[in-house]
Amino acid sequence: MSTPKNSLIFPRSSAVYGAGEHAGEVAHFGMPLREQRQLADGAAIADLSATRVFRFEGADRLTFLNTLTSQKVDALEPHVSTETLVLSPTGHIEGWLRLIDDGEVLWALSDVRTDEAIDFLDRMRFMMRVEIIDVTDSFQAVGFIGAPPEELATAVVWNDPWPAIGAGSTSYAAIDLGARVASDDHPGADIDFRIAVVDRAVLRDWRHDGLAVAGRESWDALRVEAWRPAAPEVDHRALVGELDVLRTAVHLEKGCYRGQEAVARVHNLGQPPRRIVFLHLDGSGHIVPDSGSEVRAEVRGAMRSVGHVTTSALHWELGPVALAVIKRGVDPEAPLHVVVKGAEGQGAATAGQHEPAEPEELVVAAQDQIVVSKREPSGPRVQRNPAVDQRRL
Repeated sequence: MSTPKNSLIFPRSSAVYGAGEHAGEVAHFGMPLREQRQLADGAAIADLSATRVFRFEGADRLTFLNTLTSQKVDALEPHVSTETLVLSPTGHIEGWLRLIDDGEVLWALSDVRTDEAIDFLDRMRFMMRVEIIDVTDSFQAVGFIGAPPEELATAVVWNDPWPAIGAGSTSYAAIDLGARVASDDHPGADIDFRIAVVDRAVLRDWRHDGLAVAGRESWDALRVEAWRPAAPEVDHRALVGELDVLRTAVHLEKGCYRGQEAVARVHNLGQPPRRIVFLHLDGSGHIVPDSGSEVRAEVRGAMRSVGHVTTSALHWELGPVALAVIKRGVDPEAPLHVVVKGAEGQGAATAGQHEPAEPEELVVAAQDQIVVSKREPSGPRVQRNPAVDQRRL
């Protein structure tokens, strides 16, 4: 489904729009660094109009989601923000909902495989007293750092719990591994992400005096700074432990839900195969790689592919930065290299090809470890019988 026409007031002539699902949403206005600073200072609002908005109505709305998704929401208090995941039976992320209940209706924001996730939930309603209504045609999402202005009539405001470690949750991040609360040194501790859900009729008349409009790229740049994973970090292989979303989106002590066994198995006995990292890119050329760019590292004496960039940005303070998902076993101290396609220079022709290969450049990147590469299992260690298990010890 494509989102309806953007209802926010902004200078259309200078807007650069996104692509695909983000068509119609502003990416930037040509000055992304200034937009970022204004947004960080609370002097701008972010266009998040590609975000889908849903209402879960009915007396069973909370218990219904509680039985199917990763977060404990059956006792969710009104106006308390949380998030939950729709997982596959093997624990892979298939949907991601930001939730806030107003006491009568549960509001949900989604931008991860939305149609598939909602279709699954709708098929599982059976005799439950709940209706799922897509209200994106009537309501639009707008991003703020800090509270929205009082004069803006909002339906609800989702206050991002990141990076707090919720009750029944934990963190795989090196900065607060094993702690009950998030470290004050976490980069996201001082960035107050909020998403307001506003009636489109209100937005069409709201002049937002004193507030500029920033594009999605500015929102994403601050999100990268905060180590905050979102839709771009989710691929078909994504597991909760890889992205450190256990802290805000998963309750480890609640009842059964689809994918719970896989989550518990990784948490208690093993390690997720990949981990998210924050990258400081060599800023000498101000090159910002595209999402999906290959990440390489020296492995056993050769430069090999170890992952890919998920979100990148030229940050107004930090310079070129990115989030990437890489193999867990990569040395946390090892320098990484990001492949930038289309760099200046001539590509070499490969055998059997008349056209030269697309030129590329390797950009050096220092990694900040987010998810740890090694973690002691929290469950009992399984002893192997070498007479039966012939794998190399």
